[in-house]
Amino acid sequence: MVGPTSDQNVPVPLLTASWCTLTFLHWPVSADQVQALLPAGLTVDEYDGAAWIGLIPFVMATMRPLGLPLPGADRLHPRLPDLSSTPETNLRTYVRGPDGHDGVWFLSMDIGNPLVALTARGLLGAPYHFGRLTVEPDADGVSYSGSRVLGSEHYRIRVRPGDRVRSSPLEVWLTGRWRLYTGHLGRLLATPIEHEPWELQEADCEQLVQNLTERAGVPVSGPPLAHFAARVDGVRAGIPRIVG
Repeated sequence: MVGPTSDQNVPVPLLTASWCTLTFLHWPVSADQVQALLPAGLTVDEYDGAAWIGLIPFVMATMRPLGLPLPGADRLHPRLPDLSSTPETNLRTYVRGPDGHDGVWFLSMDIGNPLVALTARGLLGAPYHFGRLTVEPDADGVSYSGSRVLGSEHYRIRVRPGDRVRSSPLEVWLTGRWRLYTGHLGRLLATPIEHEPWELQEADCEQLVQNLTERAGVPVSGPPLAHFAARVDGVRAGIPRIVG
């Protein structure tokens, strides 16, 4: 269930990682509009009568598939290219599965590592696309940019993190999700997720140019609800199971 901590354990992770330099940008949108984009078996989750869309750029760091270190993880292989870390940007919405559990449905996923994109697409049906992505922190904030290699999707984002926040019910509802739904070979899969609690900060979105939401079929308007998280460790993605 939605909450600040996971409602399930992931004893055998397929992947462990950390999520770093992460920004949440959220907009309320029409629930009917989102429902039309979902596969059979998923129902749009609403908060105060609205669906929500999240655009989330970050760095996937210290990736360890099946617990095995990749070159670059923990500086074990300093002479090899760092394969353990890559920028990623997700466009997601919030859903309930056929068993009533809540979770996340990805409308698109862009990543700077083509091997991860191909593997996750092949195994889970995750809608990954290979892109040229950057994450550039500086003394005042963080700049993100990305463009899809095969496509015209692109974005430029700059945020200025602020003070720590005590999460409101809406902020917990948006960020406290512990299942990732994907469609693969005609089946609906649910992948359990576990990680440390978020330490959210206020964020001022100083620049936002993007066409990801429009290309996904959910154009947004107005300034987003913005949050920042410097890092969350202990990310564990479990074994997917067929639902429905």
